[in-house]
Amino acid sequence: MSDCFYWRKIKKGDFNRVEKLLMDIENDYVNACAKFIAREEVNTLIWVLCGKNDEIQALLINSKNNVLPVLRGVKIPALDLKKSFLPSKKIHSAQGLKNEVVVLEGELSKRGWKAKEIIDYELMSLDSPPDKGKNLPDLSNLVLRTPVMTDIDAMAPLQAGYEKEEVLPKGSSLSPAASRLNLLNIIAKGQVLAAEIDGRLIGKINVSGVSFTRYQVGGVYVHPEFRGKGIGRRMAYEFISSLIREGRGVTLFVRKTNTSARRLYSSLGFTAINDYRISYY
Repeated sequence: MSDCFYWRKIKKGDFNRVEKLLMDIENDYVNACAKFIAREEVNTLIWVLCGKNDEIQALLINSKNNVLPVLRGVKIPALDLKKSFLPSKKIHSAQGLKNEVVVLEGELSKRGWKAKEIIDYELMSLDSPPDKGKNLPDLSNLVLRTPVMTDIDAMAPLQAGYEKEEVLPKGSSLSPAASRLNLLNIIAKGQVLAAEIDGRLIGKINVSGVSFTRYQVGGVYVHPEFRGKGIGRRMAYEFISSLIREGRGVTLFVRKTNTSARRLYSSLGFTAINDYRISYY
């Protein structure tokens, strides 16, 4: 790439241009869009790749040491990560479209950073009401409701279970305090649905990111004692239906190895649109 292309920190005058760029490519970059929108709520650092006339070609978003590339197929020049892109010597993960994370992995490896675990996902999208299908269970004792703050203690094991199975890299230990804080933030935002049977909370699903015109769904978890009964399908159908009624699309990513979850989302009408990857460091 020509020397006229260079990385620099985002400036106040860039925000409108970056927003337009992200809106044009939103479907593949919902997570990055959500991080950009919420940039003032967390310690988010954004670098932009500029070219002739200072046009913006690509982005790198660092949100709490989780780095999200938005490269758009651009062949990026070398990153001077030692100077200022990373605010500390610690990076938690690189995450985004698989082919772009692979590029970032290469840049990090040049500086001695090697991923401890790499997980590949399928990025899936839905823009119309989910398919109810013929197998939606009619469980008379199942209650689906929006949890409130007094449900924190009952829901904490569900959040912890989800994080252990789906979020934490191998060898990592769960922080109960951090998990509880994550749950507090989820309930406070109100974009969560809980499943209850006979007064016991046994499942949850929530919005994990809000983009310009789309929601990103995550945190899907059913207690092991209650799996295989169709509760996850019923919960996902009801929650995603409510989001679609708001006039937004829904995006999620699911582990490639989680065939049952992939079948579930496909049966609801989701289509696979890209490969997604999270590399943990």
